Amino acid sequence: MTELGHQVWVGDAAQIRASYVRKQKTDKRDAAHVLKLLLEDRFPRIWVPNREERDLRQLLLHRHKLVEMRTRVKNELQHLALNHGVRKQRKLWSEAGQELLRSLPLQPWAGQRRDDLFQLLAMLQRHIGLLDQAVKEKSQLDKMAQLLKTQPGVGPITSLAFVLTIGDVSRFQNGKQIASYLGLIPREHSSAGKQRLGGISKQGNRMLRMLLVEAAQTAVRSDPEFRKQYLHRCHSKPKAVAKVAAARKLAVRLYWMLRTQTPYPEIVRIESSPRVPLVGAS
Repeated sequence: MTELGHQVWVGDAAQIRASYVRKQKTDKRDAAHVLKLLLEDRFPRIWVPNREERDLRQLLLHRHKLVEMRTRVKNELQHLALNHGVRKQRKLWSEAGQELLRSLPLQPWAGQRRDDLFQLLAMLQRHIGLLDQAVKEKSQLDKMAQLLKTQPGVGPITSLAFVLTIGDVSRFQNGKQIASYLGLIPREHSSAGKQRLGGISKQGNRMLRMLLVEAAQTAVRSDPEFRKQYLHRCHSKPKAVAKVAAARKLAVRLYWMLRTQTPYPEIVRIESSPRVPLVGAS
């Protein structure tokens, strides 16, 4: 459609459906309802990345899927090792650990399985390495990603994924909206003055949410403020809750870095200020 010169709008399906109260659903009624929303200037239009951004998203998604496959292959090899009394955990992936696994006396089909898994692992490692290099090169060409990489714990993959997922940061008015967009706020079912909170909503981009949790763990080790708040939460909350809270804080900080065009560590002094100078604000 865009190639033919048409302007394409994409709407939020959940909001469109919520604004239609009738229980009868047909294509004709749906089209009439969408037209009504457009004419009344109530169409819930959502941001859509351009063609280049969508292609870069495919690069990150492809890498993410291969990493998941590599994890499954490693788990299978760990299972083989455990069945023969070898408990190396992470040390299994050292040269000595892999050599020990290769030397285990196995039955014919178990040995075939081990050899095939090692071949799969080597192939995945090679492809992931190539994709890592491609992501690194693309992030170096993106000035926004370069800005985010000044934050400890944020590397080429997390920075580029954040930029491509968030897009135009002016769409969001504050950090709370960013946390909601990424699914890092709790579900809520409150009524009659009683507040009931559940786990996080997980409504956002799952890959970016996972990357933020991993990056937050590195930030905890490198950033004194992150470490202080994380350890404080660990005294009263489960570690999983503290990790998600650190990821949420990191997402909000990255948002303000983009919104104010301020690198780390300068952003630490202004991220909580109610009078944050916004780039491009009138």
